[in-house]
Amino acid sequence: MTTYRTLGRTGVRVSPLSLGAMNFGAWANRDHDDSVKIIHQALDAGINVVDTADVYSQGENEEIVGKALSDGRRDDVFLATKFHGRLGDNPNHQGNSRRWIFKAVEGSLRRLNTDHIDLYQAHRPDPSVDLDETLGALDDLVRQGKIRYYGTTTFEPHQLVEAQWTAERLRLRRPVTEQPPYSLLARAAERAVLPVAEEHGLGVLSWSPLAGGWLSGRYRKDAQEHAHSSRLERQPHRHDPQLEVNRRKRSAVDQLAELADEAGLSLVHLSLAFVLQHPAVSTVLIGPRTQEHLAGQLGAVDVRLTPDVLDRIDEIVPPGITLSPADEGYQPPSLTDPSTRRRPAGER
Repeated sequence: MTTYRTLGRTGVRVSPLSLGAMNFGAWANRDHDDSVKIIHQALDAGINVVDTADVYSQGENEEIVGKALSDGRRDDVFLATKFHGRLGDNPNHQGNSRRWIFKAVEGSLRRLNTDHIDLYQAHRPDPSVDLDETLGALDDLVRQGKIRYYGTTTFEPHQLVEAQWTAERLRLRRPVTEQPPYSLLARAAERAVLPVAEEHGLGVLSWSPLAGGWLSGRYRKDAQEHAHSSRLERQPHRHDPQLEVNRRKRSAVDQLAELADEAGLSLVHLSLAFVLQHPAVSTVLIGPRTQEHLAGQLGAVDVRLTPDVLDRIDEIVPPGITLSPADEGYQPPSLTDPSTRRRPAGER
């Protein structure tokens, strides 16, 4: 992997594939030594971005990443982590408030065993916090040298634009990246998120390119019945193949797998190459649990899909369509809270 891409307008050169570390720790691979080996294998293959979050396995994940980079590799890695998710039982140990951001960053720095974070990301929007407060706190962390850049994850298109306008209005450093879900089965980002990112020069680190394992081949109808997994346990609404919405995904996966066979590709390579080929995408986060998973994904950077293959993909899952809302990663209150859509009784 020798061809690197520019992360938005930062000037930072990043590998086409990035290592998403979520599967290291209690959520998936509990073997710390094996997890460190996978991280080293990724770095040896040319990957120079490692992405984690404080909430992954409640901090254990960051500790594993910190251990892997403690052998002199830290300076070679563009290290990204996130805040927002709840840590522990304290109700204030979550969200996008200034109070929590300042505390959360210290915890991440300690667990990662580093004096700075290259990219600090708001893991999700927080409707309860004024955006001015969140951006102001992150700007302060840049000034203090604790982070180099900051960005967002799974924000709505209008929130991305609002963040740019807010930073300009307050004369703050602006967010420089967005991390949206994007795959063959979840193409909603094509409607506005990716065009907005291009318009404002945001670097895009897309996540879940294999749709949480759906595009790994394990969900095909002719495969053995899906075995129990940590993902199924944590998110049955997204991963239970017996749910009606997931049956539609399973049908699309079978068609995409047939297309991959016709093109002489694995379904994994077809899926990763599709995301890599979008002009707005800077780097694609892969989340291997094993060394074999990683080895099977690295070759996707050399795959170039032809127009006829891309046209066939559009027929199976049309542009801008996400087959299951659970794959979008975030549903705003305007969809989850009925009171936001209904006037009080008696009010005209």
